[in-house]
Parts: sequence; structure tokens; C-alpha cells
Amino acid sequence: MSVKGKRVGFVGAGNMGEALVRGLLEASLVAPDQILVADVRRDHLDALAARHGIAARDGNAALVRDVDVVVLAVKPQTMTAVLAEIAPAVTDRHLLVSIAAGVSTAAIRAGLGRDARIIRVMPNTPALVLAGAAALARARGLEADDLATAEEIFAAVGRVVVVDEDLMDAVTGLSGSGPAYVAIVVESLADGGVKMGLDRATAMTLATSTVLGAARLLAETGMHPGALKDMVSSPGGTTIAGISALEEGGIRATFMRAVERATLRSRELGRAAH
Repeated sequence: MSVKGKRVGFVGAGNMGEALVRGLLEASLVAPDQILVADVRRDHLDALAARHGIAARDGNAALVRDVDVVVLAVKPQTMTAVLAEIAPAVTDRHLLVSIAAGVSTAAIRAGLGRDARIIRVMPNTPALVLAGAAALARARGLEADDLATAEEIFAAVGRVVVVDEDLMDAVTGLSGSGPAYVAIVVESLADGGVKMGLDRATAMTLATSTVLGAARLLAETGMHPGALKDMVSSPGGTTIAGISALEEGGIRATFMRAVERATLRSRELGRAAH
């Protein structure tokens, strides 16, 4: 099924929830009167509803009863309480989409005390500017078009891939934590510019634009990163001198270790949540 024509409810209206609301509206996938939100912060909820022309609901169970697709946009530590609250309202017609990091589909079923159609998703913070990356986990018990529905929702805020659920921790280590790694790259490049005499504002503009442009070039052309590196590196030139310094610092191994360590930590947190 497509998300078009369906009522979509958001349990939790934080940054990611609002990003998804905005993406659905800007892509004209769901009309404002077909989107419902619930949140414990009443003032925030009312402001969100007014800002986007969507409906607010008092109570998560009341919201679930009125929608077809439920996006669980809550923190992992509150998931158990939320599931207990909505369990009486969940029926076979509902597709549940969870973006709670580290909470498995098995844990969600256990929290509901019943079987359900559940898709687990790991989005990332660039979804806030509709430039995110999200991984959807295949799961048992889904209807034929459930994955396509979830893909449609998250494609409204960026790119989407589908993986097996046992790879979601690796997704967390790469794209979930990745924006922080890239932020360090941008900051470090700008610091280098300042060290060499550029003012901070100019250095930040050049650093952010360079990272954004290089990523867009790779994404839109499908070019291998090594090909872009070789394209910029002339014999005996400035770029290869800079690359030599990066290799001396072990940059490749350091980034690989960062993804590995974040993945392992995600697994630890997932086990603790159970």
C-alpha cells in the first residue's frame, strides 16, 4: 500500500517526528488533516499542530485508534511505557513504524503483548533538513506493501535503504552516528584554514561547502570516492601532500574504528534495553 490515503499518527513530536511531518506535507504524500500527533509536552504539541495545520491528540491510545500508520518517535527508555499504553488500541489494521534506536521488533511485540506489523527504522539527524539517510529493517509478519509504505514516508526526508534487522547496529554506527563524525571533519578543516590565516566565518563556509559539494558529487554521479581523490590529486601537488598527512594520521583506520566501536556500543545498549 502507499501512504497516500492513509491516516498517519506520530507518537512523539520531537525533532525527528516534526521532520517527518514536514517531509510528508512538502511531498504532498499526506494531507494535513490526515496527520495526527501526540506528545507529553502540551504547549509543544499545540505549537506543532498550529505550525503545520495538523491535528493534536490527548493520549497515545486515542491517536492510535484514529490512524492506520503509527510512527513511534519516542526515546528508547520510554518505549515500554508507551507500548503498554497503546497496546489495547493496536489492531491488525495498524502498521507500526519505530525509530527508537536499539529497540528490536521482538521487544516491541513483547511490549505490546501481541503480534503486530512492525518496521524498525534508523534515521539520522540530516532528516531535519530533508537530507537524511534511513535504513529500514525487514521483519516477519508484514503485508506485501508495508515496506514500500515505510520507504515512501522516509524517502520524503532523504534516502532509504532496506537491510536485515541484525545489521541495524551497524547502520547506527555508520549513518546514525555519522553526522557527528562529519561535523568533526568540517570543524577540523575549518580549524586548519584558521591556522593558515583565514577568518573563522570564511573557513567554516569553505569547509561546509566543500564537504557538502563532494558528498553531492559522489551521490549524484555514482563516482567511486577513490576516483574523486585521484581527480583532485595532481602529481607532486598540494592535494597529495595533504593526503599524505591524513594517511600519516591513520585517518582511514580511525574512521573504521569509529564505526566499529559505535556499532558495538549500539549492541550493548540494545541488550541492556531487553
